[in-house]
Amino acid sequence: MIDLHTHTYESDGTDSPAGLIENAARAGLTAIAITDHDTFSAHATAQPLADAHGIRLVRGVEVSTKARGRSVHLLSYWFHGAAPQAFEDWLAAMLEYRRERNRRLAARLRELGIPIELEEAEALGRTVTGRVHFAKLLIAKGYVKTVPEAFDRYIGEDAPGFILMDDPKTPDAIRKVREHGGVPVLAHPIRLGMSDPQVEEEFIREQADAGLLGLEVMHSDHDELARARYLALVERYNLSPTGGSDYHGSVKPQIHLGRGIEGNVSVPQSWLDKLSSL
Repeated sequence: MIDLHTHTYESDGTDSPAGLIENAARAGLTAIAITDHDTFSAHATAQPLADAHGIRLVRGVEVSTKARGRSVHLLSYWFHGAAPQAFEDWLAAMLEYRRERNRRLAARLRELGIPIELEEAEALGRTVTGRVHFAKLLIAKGYVKTVPEAFDRYIGEDAPGFILMDDPKTPDAIRKVREHGGVPVLAHPIRLGMSDPQVEEEFIREQADAGLLGLEVMHSDHDELARARYLALVERYNLSPTGGSDYHGSVKPQIHLGRGIEGNVSVPQSWLDKLSSL
């Protein structure tokens, strides 16, 4: 069993890097990718522990991009060594953009009558402070009871407090990853929110033309019909299929490492083998 999409507390998960590897070992995983948002920080701690458990650790990162006015997440993998320093420097600039978004998000929430300061959210984060940390603040301050409620009412993409990040355009990010030796994969395409299958296919084709190499077919948000649709697009546009649970730990307790939600994720080893050969 493998899982190519997981998060630690270095971004918006709750497991430490060590805790994630321990949980992966208990779950029987033979390979795992840590794909924190905009940072590789977890890997230095996780690698020796993964080696000790005989688990293959794939070096990955999830990059926030934008296209057609929507947030588009790009999973990026390095199978044969670390990403070059130039790419890490690019990620560092992304973190600065994220901090500016967070500053604006705090200001928007104050406009909505919720007294939140940026520093309060940053105190809950580590390398990356994201919306989940604002959600935890909203819970602590009594405005909501759960993280999903915080996103629905205040900070999700369709909520009054949402602030769109100044993210790079998706094709530009794809080219940046390829330029620095990475394998770019479109994450959880169902979240693009493109209800028209033809529009969705056109978007994926555009990214394939820009150099996209893979598509996340299996994900905790994908039902059987979605998986079949994305697998067909993989074959049509010569992409590699990928998959993962998008595990975040206790903040999303319904999602389990390697298995997703009620076993809807089961990624074959052959998919990792194909990705590794790119």
